[in-house]
Amino acid sequence: MQGHPKTIELLNELLAEELSAADQYFIHAEMYKDQGLQQLFERIDHEREDELEHARLLIARILFLSGTPNVAKRVPIMVGQDVPAMLKNDLEVEYRVGELLKLVIAHCESVKDFVTRRELMVLLEETENDHAHWLEQQLKLIELTGLENYQQSRM
Repeated sequence: MQGHPKTIELLNELLAEELSAADQYFIHAEMYKDQGLQQLFERIDHEREDELEHARLLIARILFLSGTPNVAKRVPIMVGQDVPAMLKNDLEVEYRVGELLKLVIAHCESVKDFVTRRELMVLLEETENDHAHWLEQQLKLIELTGLENYQQSRM
């Protein structure tokens, strides 16, 4: 099926964001593991897998629309140097991806590509209701309990 060229372009932008998010989660997960923060390692490694699944969905959709997935493009990642910075940087990525998803969803609706829109709505729900919400909770827990108590609870 021939997709709208702008849709394919925007899906490739999303793909770059998702692959970059996976890269950022990968380094942060390994940093948590190195610090002995096993619970954070497990959750962030799971988030990395989610981002790769999002990338897989985008690749499949781009191919279906007769486009060429650009798996080489990335956006700069932000590696945090401590737990709060890693969580904040990851949250910034989720906010950025959420905004881009909304833009692409609106575009898909404008060109009447309701199937792509529906698939992206699933990604948006995961981005906002799962990924971003969990990161917001962690930052709030650090604020409420203090960094040392938070980190101890995540070992």
